[in-house]
Amino acid sequence: MSVFGEAALYVFLDRLAGKSLDSALNFVADHGQLHQQLKQWESLLPDIQAVLDDAEEKQIKNMGVKKWLDDLQDLAYDVDDILDEFAYEELRLKVQKTQAQTSTSKVRKLIPTCFSGTSFILTSFGFKNSMIPKVKDITARLNNLTTRRSNLGLSEILSQAPTSKGKQPRLQPTSVLDGAMEYVGRHKEKQELIELLKGNNSNGVSVLSIVGMGGMGKTTLAQLVYNDAAINESFDHKAWVCVSDNFDAVNITRTILKSIDPDFRDENDLNLLQVKLKEKLSGKRFLLVLDDIWNENYNDWTILRSPFGAGANIIVTTRLQIVSSIVDPLKTFYLDKLSDDDCLSIFTQHALKARNFDGHLHFKEIGEKMVKRCNGLPLAAKAIGSLLRTIKYHREWERIYESEIWNLPEEQCGIIPALRLSYHHLPSYLKRCFAYCSMLPKGYEFGEEEIVLLWRAEGLLQQKAMPQNKDLGNQYFQDLVSRSFFLISSKDKSRFIMHDLINDLAQVVAGEIFSKLEGDRQQKFSIRTRHASYIGSMFDTVKKFEAFDQTISLRAFLPLIFTSYYLEFYLTNVVLVDLLPRLDYLRVLSLSGYNIVELPDVFENLKHLRYLNFSYTKIKCLPDSLCTLYHLETLLLKKCIKLQKLPSKIEKLASLQYLDIRGANLIERMPFGIGKLTNLQRLSDFVIGEGDGHHIRELKYLSNLKGDFHLSGLENVNCQDAGEAKLHEKQGIDRLVVHWSEKFEKASRNKEVEER
Repeated sequence: MSVFGEAALYVFLDRLAGKSLDSALNFVADHGQLHQQLKQWESLLPDIQAVLDDAEEKQIKNMGVKKWLDDLQDLAYDVDDILDEFAYEELRLKVQKTQAQTSTSKVRKLIPTCFSGTSFILTSFGFKNSMIPKVKDITARLNNLTTRRSNLGLSEILSQAPTSKGKQPRLQPTSVLDGAMEYVGRHKEKQELIELLKGNNSNGVSVLSIVGMGGMGKTTLAQLVYNDAAINESFDHKAWVCVSDNFDAVNITRTILKSIDPDFRDENDLNLLQVKLKEKLSGKRFLLVLDDIWNENYNDWTILRSPFGAGANIIVTTRLQIVSSIVDPLKTFYLDKLSDDDCLSIFTQHALKARNFDGHLHFKEIGEKMVKRCNGLPLAAKAIGSLLRTIKYHREWERIYESEIWNLPEEQCGIIPALRLSYHHLPSYLKRCFAYCSMLPKGYEFGEEEIVLLWRAEGLLQQKAMPQNKDLGNQYFQDLVSRSFFLISSKDKSRFIMHDLINDLAQVVAGEIFSKLEGDRQQKFSIRTRHASYIGSMFDTVKKFEAFDQTISLRAFLPLIFTSYYLEFYLTNVVLVDLLPRLDYLRVLSLSGYNIVELPDVFENLKHLRYLNFSYTKIKCLPDSLCTLYHLETLLLKKCIKLQKLPSKIEKLASLQYLDIRGANLIERMPFGIGKLTNLQRLSDFVIGEGDGHHIRELKYLSNLKGDFHLSGLENVNCQDAGEAKLHEKQGIDRLVVHWSEKFEKASRNKEVEER
């Protein structure tokens, strides 16, 4: 297990020993053997959970304890899978009974009620019998862990001090427009960079490099220069590209073109891209920031810069001196550590919302000691300041200062102590959410909703004291923004990014349970890997997916694409035909962006699925087995331009909360019964087909809808049906957009329908 994963495991076990286990016990109440086994779980899990604090302290030095924690973590996942199977079966029976009761077919009417009920009972009992071996295996493993717990001398620690498992004050959410934080230090470098850029009239490309170790403020300095008013006046075009490990000339050039030409149409040919870029920049003053470059290949750099000529200025940020030498800069700015005074100012801004300790003298001495431990790193001062923002008691500041984590050698895991402390003092529910983000590649920009939907699918938004609700994920996300774990993107204020060192921290705390494939490096996922991601490429062949050979209990299969533009990516059939059918425990499956025309009919085995993303694929229809995914919460079909219809039995997806069909313009009508999906919170579009005007009445049952909602095909609706939709009662809808057929004359529009 990772060094800092136990508190997150505590929450996991807490949930298993709570509502999930209670539900399973109720479901198997009529099966004596299973009920007896699960009652043993109910007794054993809290005893194991009670010693996690002690195990957390001892596992750093005791490999036996570390192995015990690894085994416990694997067991917790397996317990969760089994409890989920019970929940699925209970939901399946509920859906089938509802359908049987509401059926109007003559055949169904002829079947006696008692016979139908008996059929369901027999089916349920057969399932329960099949679960006995799995449940017994878990009981044996629990007993083994209990015995080893005693042999290792693990005991419950009773402490009055508040811990990260308890409630913590809610942080104030940050805003993209928040200008309260004053920039500290580097003013001299900033001004010199601006003057060099403004005054440069050379006939060739001018390069300036900013070099420094991680956390030194290279990106922040580049951002300040990039956003300065004098720079905006001096340049015709600007572009910012976060390069990180993914130095791809095609993607970088495409990103630059999109920045300077919003109407740019995508192209994959580097030569054509560079010709287009050269035309756009001809006779223009242009500023480009290439942030966080690691590539040391001179030829790659030469190819990338070939379209740039007179008037082009490039700022490069890097940790590596050799990179700076390769780009041949006009001047290199070496960032050294900040002075204690500058670090103190950063620290107090984040911890106390003040420039110094003048108004908080009781924190001055301990605060200054803390700042010295930041060792001149702005990122460390910011992280510790953000951590202490909600801690109002002097004793708690002292406890953090005295933490043994400061003394752990950085070489042990390559993480700055201040960052380790920031993670250590997160509430447990945020630790799990943050660890999940270890799957994001360095330099990857992500949206809030994108991450929240994944957290929801993995069950990370559930708490005993605060049940899952529509805004909980957004609260978690904004907490991590406020604590500086997520940073606002430099080029798109609606998106976010993790600092490289924060990304490193996420990987350390997540351990081998979370894994990602990066670049062309050949690697194999561990048998313990439960969540996996990889960077999608134009052609993802069999070789890449050999990394999945040992995975048997994978929960997330998540390709991530760096470009935000619509391109065609190709996926080997091995994934669809061989890999997916054996990944029975998947919660998250994305095939977004791949040039897939047809999906295999494998979904009956994927009963744990909560999240499906087929956006930007070429699929024409969805297989019928998809409607057996009774746990499915999120179905993303955005820009599926070939998709002709939704499944006719979509009403069986009783747990569905989010359905996105934006841009799937071939869909001509919604399937009958969609009004039975009463858990829907987001429905991007509702299409009313010819002769289906009365179907709009189904909207009255979808009382939880929120966000933007598009309603099309109103030419097929009369005013009475429109009124029955009860749209005026849906207070959660932020924006309603109505569409009439282009063939429908404006003069013929029924104003009464619009008003209703």
